[in-house]
Amino acid sequence: MALESNLITRLGDELYEAFSIGATIPNLRDRFEGITIVDAYHIQAQFVGRRIAAGESIVGKKIGVTSKAIQDAIGVFEPDFGQLTSDMAFEDGATIDLSTLIQPKAEAEIAFVLKEDLVGPGISAVDVLRATDHVRTCFEIVDSRITNWDIKIQDTVADNASCGVYVLGSEKVDPRDVDLTLAGLLVEKNGEPVASGVGAAVQGSPLNSVAWLANTLGRLGIPFRAGEVILSGALGPLVPVAAGDTLVATIGGIGSCTTSFIKGA
Repeated sequence: MALESNLITRLGDELYEAFSIGATIPNLRDRFEGITIVDAYHIQAQFVGRRIAAGESIVGKKIGVTSKAIQDAIGVFEPDFGQLTSDMAFEDGATIDLSTLIQPKAEAEIAFVLKEDLVGPGISAVDVLRATDHVRTCFEIVDSRITNWDIKIQDTVADNASCGVYVLGSEKVDPRDVDLTLAGLLVEKNGEPVASGVGAAVQGSPLNSVAWLANTLGRLGIPFRAGEVILSGALGPLVPVAAGDTLVATIGGIGSCTTSFIKGA
């Protein structure tokens, strides 16, 4: 049975307040028996709506839970999505203040920037190629408002797919000029290799991931708009981060992205 609307509003507000003060809350699935993924997306909408009301704007979307290992771990068999807001966006070389996050971890992925609207359903990988202006190497710094990352699918969806911030590499590449399926990833932390991966880890191809989301959103009446940024899913494993760390992600044929971390007051 779906959660009542007043409870959905309260839980979205609870997540927003946790975000605002840099705190965590207990997971939702154990507190509210029967919570569904649909409930979780309604909670996400309330959470993100509070951020918009506070002055942020929607600048894109992120796709999460794209690997089979992660899907198995949290008990779901398709990706999820979250909303990217203006306050999440950083450019290549940015220094991220860890005091603005709670439980951050980094993952490297391919970001798509659209030049045309992309409206599902019925979107194919070819349509995604046509609508994309360029791709860039990207770090997503995921974060969780759920205590100790104790998440299943309902928890992460409600928590805006565990969005933190993201950093876009400066190099812009036409996706028709690179095989995104075979694009190899290397992540270095403080000069040492810590993670690797390949584009095929993301739903067989990042193009498939973006097409899935375009079609999923289309069925909900939500279009992708020209200029939006789409984070297509992690090519490799999560990397823990701490103050003083510098990360560099390099994706073959696309380029690199660098970010550093400090601990502010």
